[in-house]
Amino acid sequence: MRGMSRPEPVAKKNGADVSVNIGETFRYLWPYLWDFKGRVVLAMLALVGAKLTTLLMPWALKHVIDGVDPSLHPELYLPLFFLIFYGILRFGSVFLGEIRDALFGRVTERAMRKVGLRVFKHLHSLELAFHLDRATGGISRDIERGTNGISFLMRFLMFNIVPTLVEIFSVAIIFAVAFSYWYAIITVVAVLIYIAFTIITTEWRNRYVREANQADSSTNTRAIDSLLNYETVKYFNNEKYETDTYDQFLEKWETAKLKNRMSLLTLNSGQAFIIAAAMTVMMIMAANSVIAKEMTIGDLAMINAYMIQLFIPLNFLGFVYREIRRSLTDIENMLALLKRDAKIVDLENAPALKVTKGDIDWKQVNFAYNSDRPILQNLDLVIRAGTKVAIVGSSGAGKSTVARLLYRFYDINSGAIEIDGQNIQQVTQESLRKAIAIVPQDTVLFNTSIRENIAYGNPQASDEDINRAIRMAHLENFIASLPEGDKTLVGERGLKVSGGEKQRIAIARVLLKNSPILIFDEATSALDSHSEAAIVDAMREVAAGRTTLVIAHRLSTVVDADKIIVLDNGTVAEQGTHLELLGQQGRYAQMWAMQLQEE
Repeated sequence: MRGMSRPEPVAKKNGADVSVNIGETFRYLWPYLWDFKGRVVLAMLALVGAKLTTLLMPWALKHVIDGVDPSLHPELYLPLFFLIFYGILRFGSVFLGEIRDALFGRVTERAMRKVGLRVFKHLHSLELAFHLDRATGGISRDIERGTNGISFLMRFLMFNIVPTLVEIFSVAIIFAVAFSYWYAIITVVAVLIYIAFTIITTEWRNRYVREANQADSSTNTRAIDSLLNYETVKYFNNEKYETDTYDQFLEKWETAKLKNRMSLLTLNSGQAFIIAAAMTVMMIMAANSVIAKEMTIGDLAMINAYMIQLFIPLNFLGFVYREIRRSLTDIENMLALLKRDAKIVDLENAPALKVTKGDIDWKQVNFAYNSDRPILQNLDLVIRAGTKVAIVGSSGAGKSTVARLLYRFYDINSGAIEIDGQNIQQVTQESLRKAIAIVPQDTVLFNTSIRENIAYGNPQASDEDINRAIRMAHLENFIASLPEGDKTLVGERGLKVSGGEKQRIAIARVLLKNSPILIFDEATSALDSHSEAAIVDAMREVAAGRTTLVIAHRLSTVVDADKIIVLDNGTVAEQGTHLELLGQQGRYAQMWAMQLQEE
């Protein structure tokens, strides 16, 4: 279609591949569990009480049935005590289970909150390169499934698997003592076969769960990517292309889910056969014993009740194990994010940056995103405090890289970048970025109000400070023209406001941040000439008295700079004032003449 090849719907893994097990997961979760040790202990006591009442119910039922059996008691009587006791046990089992869930619910929810917060915080600590390569939709699903998986593990592994195993062996002991060791043997053998079959089959089908998860993540990623680029889709009339591509992802997802469902059919059928076979054998044995008058009808009912009571949670144990394996699969990607080490880190005990004047020195800086393509080569650059220095050059010359390196989004390969004599790699990133404010080429706004977006520059700013920033950024007339004023929502990524207004909002943010060093990264390149002139005037007001670095495409915006640096292939080709560079009749003069001709 239109000469384009359709991309393969391949899921991209985020972070390093990891394999997790239950032990590792519990070591990770234990601190969150122990935050509420009192609740956990009370929940465990409620669990023990619920299991005890569950184990006593078939015994009470036996006495109820034997009490009304005419072969044992020719004169029938109502076993009132055991009837009431049976009712109390049944209510107690449910009630104590609800108490357990209510107590442990807070523990689970707090753990989900803390884990989600930890992942979110860690993602913000990762370097820019990770976020440029990330698949946002896939990561959000990884986090969602991972936190839900943790919740499942905490609730069911602790309150279902271990208690169910204890109940199984308790029933086996009761059978051996009260009836025959054959009942205990059949029970234990059936349980072991059931568990072995469940584990082996679940491990086999786990790959289909992985495929389904990957297909789900890639489908979600593609949908979000397409919707975020809604305007681009419309520009090129590619609605059908996007629909066809998305349908390919959905087809992969559908196929993966079908394989998942068929493998689940195999597992459930096998489990049902094992349970049915064990129950049939035990019921035949019990029925023969009743006929031979070795057991009472109450004993038969007791065995039947224990078997039902045993195999229902055993069947649930199979479900829990399947879900645990699925949960561990879901947790893998989330833990991979947590295990991914940040490449840009502070030195141990790194001091905070102290900006006394605002001098910036680049000393023999070399940098490359990829080793086979150098971007900056032996770059020497001096920006004196309070001056305005512009960097110009052709696309790919390394202009925007200069801003990214100053923010320390990447570490340089060699050389040094210093602010007031302090190497930026030896101070904390927080203090470094606090000292710098930027108006980027493409200001991205949050989907909140204009006022909230401006306040993002300093969330602690007073209303008076925000109003002052609005005035200095010349936003008053624009805001006054809106029916809802500064409470107007800007839309996702700021799509409801024009490019010029977005840049004014960015300038207002910079004013609120009040940093001594400013960067304007091609802040007017996407604006018309009228908007550009207005934004340039606002930039001059903001930059007054501050160390300012202007990265520019349009040379007309930097003619008043104290110094203009012309970059070419990552090195300084020329430098000087606007008039000095025009007099040199070099690269800058050619660029100036070309732009004048275009205008």
